[in-house]
Parts: sequence; structure tokens; C-alpha cells
Amino acid sequence: MNFPNLTYALTALTIAGIGAFFLFYARVDAPRLGTTEWIERIIYKPRFRFAFVSHPMTRGDAVPLAAILAVFAAVSFFKLGDFDAPRTFHRFTYEAPYVTAELGDTPRRVTKIMFYTGLYTGAYGLSYSADGENWTEIAGEDGKTPMEQTHADLFKWREAATGEAFEARFLRFEATKTPIELGELAIYGEDGLISASGVPESLSDEGETIPARASYMNSMYFDEIYHGRTAFETVRGEYPYETVHPPLGKTIISIGVELFGMTPFGWRCMGALFGVGMLAVLYVMLKNMFGKRAAAVCGTLLAAFDFMRFTQTRIATVDTYGVFFILLSYLFMYRYIASPAGERRTAAWHPLALSGLFFGIGAACKWIVIYAGAGLFVMFVMKLVSDRAELSRVDDGFETGGGRRRVIPELLAAALFFVLIPAVIYCLSYIPFGTGKGMTIRGGMLWDPDYYKMIWDVQIRTFTYHSQGVLDATHPYSSWWYQWISDARPILYYLDYPSEGMKSSFAAFGNPLVWWGGLAAMFAMAYRIFKYKDARAFLIVLGYLSQLVPWMLVKRIVFAYHYFPSAVFLALALAHMFDTLAERGGRQGKRAAVSFTAGAGALFALFFPAISGVTAPSAYFTNVLRWFPSWPF
Repeated sequence: MNFPNLTYALTALTIAGIGAFFLFYARVDAPRLGTTEWIERIIYKPRFRFAFVSHPMTRGDAVPLAAILAVFAAVSFFKLGDFDAPRTFHRFTYEAPYVTAELGDTPRRVTKIMFYTGLYTGAYGLSYSADGENWTEIAGEDGKTPMEQTHADLFKWREAATGEAFEARFLRFEATKTPIELGELAIYGEDGLISASGVPESLSDEGETIPARASYMNSMYFDEIYHGRTAFETVRGEYPYETVHPPLGKTIISIGVELFGMTPFGWRCMGALFGVGMLAVLYVMLKNMFGKRAAAVCGTLLAAFDFMRFTQTRIATVDTYGVFFILLSYLFMYRYIASPAGERRTAAWHPLALSGLFFGIGAACKWIVIYAGAGLFVMFVMKLVSDRAELSRVDDGFETGGGRRRVIPELLAAALFFVLIPAVIYCLSYIPFGTGKGMTIRGGMLWDPDYYKMIWDVQIRTFTYHSQGVLDATHPYSSWWYQWISDARPILYYLDYPSEGMKSSFAAFGNPLVWWGGLAAMFAMAYRIFKYKDARAFLIVLGYLSQLVPWMLVKRIVFAYHYFPSAVFLALALAHMFDTLAERGGRQGKRAAVSFTAGAGALFALFFPAISGVTAPSAYFTNVLRWFPSWPF
């Protein structure tokens, strides 16, 4: 099946659509004809006031929010992964390093061997015999054994490199390194699967899970081999292999493993769930900020249609949880700064406490949340300054000590909510590590100095790993921050050719309409800050830059998914524009917002094969989806 080369036309159409939208926005935002607005804007210079209103959710929000969540839950869980996989594993040990399979009373012709890997790394030597006494060893390729189980091969279906078919009555699988675990063996002959005897039950009891071929549906891919593996080790109470990120994200993944087993769906379902939950948080935040249902709906849909959010929440890594809790911490910080200056502090501290709580939970998932803390800190300080100035203008305010008396309790509350409580959460998140070391809570783990020494040692190793050359390597899909904002270099998570002329892939990058339009919207927000002293625009730019600027200083290899926390603020910037269009543009303004959102939805549908793993003709990827040579699909 052939497709005409549409890449240039689609790229040009997208850019033209963004240009038309911003020209219309500029016209709507300009002084209205026949009014004195242009005079008023010259005479009355706006003053920056850090004052906000938190608009409440209403009953009318329930239907659109529920519809968005239902639709994108269905899309996110669509073909997420198989519900079944080998769950029983045979452990090869020093005392019992091999197993022998008997294929029948007479030699059988073996054409293929598939195996499902488990925990630990190593390899398996493979030899065969016609009589059980004289053995012939099968040589692998490039000096390797026929059955390799490296870090990149765990919890995957693999095919042994046996070369040509051979005749055998007995097969011996011998581990070259112990301990090591194997989940299932599938030995094929000319007539299909061969029933072998003599092997442990755990290697032959789940034949219904054997796939025709390996794919993302039945095997791990990309960094799932670290985070999904760690989740399984958490369930088993073992000390994890991957320690370069805080444990809580992997603990959340382990909940899915507990519920659905160590299966592709099990290790991915929590990410997909939090990815949908992210949309609910964003909707509430948009409604609180702008008060308009249209801005909340369209802004949430833009985030829902973003390729990065979709792809990143369907892979078993910890980034999703960091971004989810960043949004929650910003939501409650907004509610805090929107509280009136004279409000009783204990009431205003409720959202501040929740903001700090979610900041702490997020930091225990991934360190990127600490970057968000810079933006939260700026918002908190500006709230303090604003309240002090406001209280100084009332009779019993600053002049009589009211403003000054409020500062110290506020700072102490912030220290409690954003330092002490997050520190406690962070330390508690390492309980699975302590359990893996043989410690127990009943045995006094949380009071044991060795527990906190272990945590400190892990922090030193983590910092060294991220900062001192361990990652100073090259990678075919690495990129820099300026390539993220331009959507120039996606990272390819998965690529497969299931049949001739067909392709299946996952790529993490942005919806061009959302990322390019959102970047332009960030410049529009900057203009509004300086032109109109727009405080809401300031918060959006602050949230965006607090996540992006730190990556500008990083020298090790980085990837497009590091832009994920910043990318969610692109939807907020565009929603701010939608809010202006709704206020000043009437029906035409609302139509422009809806049209822009619909365009993002159309691109989501167009690129769905490149971000979901759905099989499509290779020509479709080449002639329709590869807009730039640097897009690797």
C-alpha cells in the first residue's frame, strides 16, 4: 500500500494554522475599534499585583470532565499490554546449574527455541544429545552463548540463536552464572511445539502465554527493564538493582504488579492510570485559574492530545508520577496564593500543606520534582510580600505589627510543609530498600542508624551517577533542550516490523500543534507580563522555566522525555490565550479555541500509530509522519 508524500504539506498546514491562530489572537487582544481602549492603555499603566481568584468547580464541570477521563482512559489502556505472562520462574543455582529436557523416545528435529527471561543476568549454554551421554554444544554468534540474558533482556520473550535446525533427543540448558531465573521454555519442531519431559514444572506450566513472536505486548521495552524490574523486586522484598531514582515511583508501579501479576499490563497500568488522573488535576487547575469551562475543557484536551503525555504514561517508568505530583503541588499552591491576605492563616495553610505534601511525594518519585520546588518557592515568597503590602494598608496592619507578626508563622509553616514533611516522606520511601537488606519495621528499622546510612549512601551514588561522568556517553536518541522546545529530536522507545511492509513503534515527542503553538504562547505570556503586568501569565512562565532551565545547565546526555514536566505548562499557556479569546472575541474567539483544540486532536489521530504501537504500513510512517529527517520512525 503506497501513500503520497504528504509530510511537507502537513507540516506547512500546521505552521499556517498556528500562524492564523496567533494573528487572530493579536487582533482580538488589540484595542477594539470605535472604543477608547487605546487611550486607556496609554493613560492607565497597569501595576503588577500578585492577586488571584480561585474559581470553584461547579456541577456543570462534572459531565465534560467525566467524558474526557472516560475517553482517554479507554485510549490509554487500549493495547497497553498482555494480561498474562509467565509468573513462575525456575532458579538456576550453583548446586543445580542446568536442566535437561527429553523430547521423546526418538530424536526430534528442533527448529526453534523460545524462552522467557526472569531476574538476574547471565546466559545459558545449550547442548544436545541423541543418547543422553554424548553431547554437542551449540555455539552462539560472536562468541556469545545461544541464550543471553543481559540487563536489557529481562522479562522478555527471546529466541535462542541456535543457527540451523538439528536432531536431538535431549536438550541441556546450563546457566553460565548463578543465581539466574528463567520463566518458560518453548521448544519447536517441524510440526509445532514439542512436549518435553524432565524439565521443572515452572518452565513448562504456562504454555498458554507463549506468543507467536515477541512484541511490546508480551515483553518489556526501553527503561522498563529497570523500573518495572525494581517494582517486581519490591514485591519480592529484594534489594533492587536500580537505585539511581528514589523508590516511591517504583513502589507505585509495584501496586499494579501486586494486582495483576508480573505482566505487561501489571507493570504499566499504574502509569496509564496516573496519566489519566493528570488530566483531572489539570482541569481543576485551569478552572480555578480562569473560571471558564471552555478554557478548562480545551486546555485539558490539549494536554490529553499531547503525544508525550500519552506515550510517557504507557511505559513503566517513574516520570509520570513526578509530573502528576508537580501538577498537584502547583494546584494547591495556586489555591494558597489565591487566599485573601486577611484570611485566618490556619485556613489558608490547608492548601499550603497539601502543596508541600504532594511536593514531598513527588520528590520521593524522582528528583525532577525538586526543580518544581524553585517555582513553588518563588510563588510562596511573592505571596508573603504581597500579603505584607496589603496588610500594611489596613488600620491594624503592618503599622501595628499585623503584617510582621504573620511572616514568622508563615515561614515556619512553609519549613514544616516543604522541608520537614517531605524529608520524612523521602526517608520512608526507602523502606523497600531496608526490607531488601533484611531490616524490618517491627525490628526497629526506622530508628536504626544503619537505615539512614544506607539512604545517605544511595544519595551519594545517585548524585555521582547523574553528575560525574557515568552518563557521559553517546546515545542515538539523545537530544538537548533546544531540540525539545522545537520538537526536533524524539526518542524512539520501540520499533518492530511484525510483517513485510508493516511497522510498529513508540516515539516520545510532542504534538506539533501543542508544542510549537505552546512555545509561541509562552512568548505571548512573557509579552503579557511586561505589557499588562499579568500575574497569571507570570505563574505559567515560572512553572515552565523552573522545569526547563535546570536542564540547560546539564552536560550529560539527556532525552526528550526530560521536557515532559515543562510541556504540561504549554497547555496552561494556550488555555490563557483561550481565556482572552473567550472574554474579548465572543463566539469567534471561542470558535478559534475549539478549532485549535480540534486540530491538536486531528494530529493525535494522525500520529496514533507512531505513539501507540499500533501496526501500520511502513510507507505511512515515511510519507505521512516523518516530517523531519531527525524523526526516527
